[in-house]
Amino acid sequence: MIHLQTKVLELSQNEKAVGVDLGIKDFAITSNGEKIANPRCLKSSLGRLKCIQRRASRKKKGSSNRKKANFKVAKIHNRVTNQRSDFLHKLSTKLIRENQTICLEDLNVSGMMKNHCLAQAIQDVSWSKFVDMLKYKAEWYGKNIIQINRFSPSSKMCNQCGLYSRYNIKRGEKNV
Repeated sequence: MIHLQTKVLELSQNEKAVGVDLGIKDFAITSNGEKIANPRCLKSSLGRLKCIQRRASRKKKGSSNRKKANFKVAKIHNRVTNQRSDFLHKLSTKLIRENQTICLEDLNVSGMMKNHCLAQAIQDVSWSKFVDMLKYKAEWYGKNIIQINRFSPSSKMCNQCGLYSRYNIKRGEKNV
């Protein structure tokens, strides 16, 4: 087995920190207020994919025409995978280069996938793959990834004083 030695370029250390909230409508919303649109790679190719899959299913089993049709289906799936992977790599690299610390919510993705209404949309955004990319790139470049417990009250209002527990914001105004 061949092991390649690669040299990772050191990025400059800075004091910037950002929180990232992952979602379905918008792929991510940062604590800076930046909204990153969801590319919806699978959804944009779904119409063509259904058509090609229908054609493949009508071919006689074991025939070379069925193999050709299944190859077309595989090409579309490969294209979707490549589009999604490209988007995730570019976004994760951008976040790692700009920030020293990145805070993420610890999501129960496998539990969310059990909801059949949301499963395809959750699978299309690839949160787990994105978090994995952030983790290994942070390790490469000496950056910090903090995963916040999913049950921590990060944006809940205190029932006694009316302050938001994380940001110390009362009725939309910053309290210092």
